[in-house]
Amino acid sequence: MSENKSLLRLKQITKVFSKGTVDEVRALDKINLDVDAEDYIAIIGSNGAGKTTLLNIIAGVYPPENGGRIIVNDKEISGLSEYRRARYVGRVYQDPHIGTAAKMTIEENMAMALLRGQPRGLRVASDKQRRELFHAALAPLGLGLENRLNALVGTLSGGQRQALALVMATLSKPAILLLDEHVATLDPRTAQIVLDLTEMLVKREKMTTIMVTHNMELALRHGNRLIMMHKGRIVVDMNRGQKADLAINDLIVAFERASGEEFVDDNILLPSG
Repeated sequence: MSENKSLLRLKQITKVFSKGTVDEVRALDKINLDVDAEDYIAIIGSNGAGKTTLLNIIAGVYPPENGGRIIVNDKEISGLSEYRRARYVGRVYQDPHIGTAAKMTIEENMAMALLRGQPRGLRVASDKQRRELFHAALAPLGLGLENRLNALVGTLSGGQRQALALVMATLSKPAILLLDEHVATLDPRTAQIVLDLTEMLVKREKMTTIMVTHNMELALRHGNRLIMMHKGRIVVDMNRGQKADLAINDLIVAFERASGEEFVDDNILLPSG
């Protein structure tokens, strides 16, 4: 990929936990990754592969080590705090309860999301203008949330809350959307609804998206690019054409060839039946 057109560049990203102890773990090992504008990347890997740690590094939860660099739209953001990083990064978590405030209304939650990463005290619009914005953002979901702006978020179902979290993560127009196993705790029907809403929002907002998942079938079906991680490294990186006609077994073979190890992880979700 051309460095000039990459929206996100990760350079030599390393993360070591419990450094210098018997429990030392190299969660990320000199990761280099270029992400183009409007890429929708599905990242798959077993527990401990480094998937969520990679998202945490991008989001600013951890600083990169040993001179690692994070560049968004040619701007170095490696030294920014998680709060300041929120101008560039929106995130939806696995748990629908994270990222939304149960005891606040839908409108209040969305108002917080709109100001995410902006200077405190900034007033971007009148109450009427904000409500019109929130109504327009929620209406395409088809869940009726645009007519419940005064409802407490704690009264929503898990799927409704995750759909709201998706809208909130894109409301301030961040450069990158991070999806961290965002349908893993939902029942299959609700998960599919949220995935369909994800596709709609990503296309509507032209979001550059990185989605972490344990589900190999989901990783093959969604996005224009598939990455497999293993022991803190990227071992497989496929574009849409390369993954278009692959089955689960083909992906396992690709992993084994690239990693030099047998695929034995039962935590990866395979199709049933």
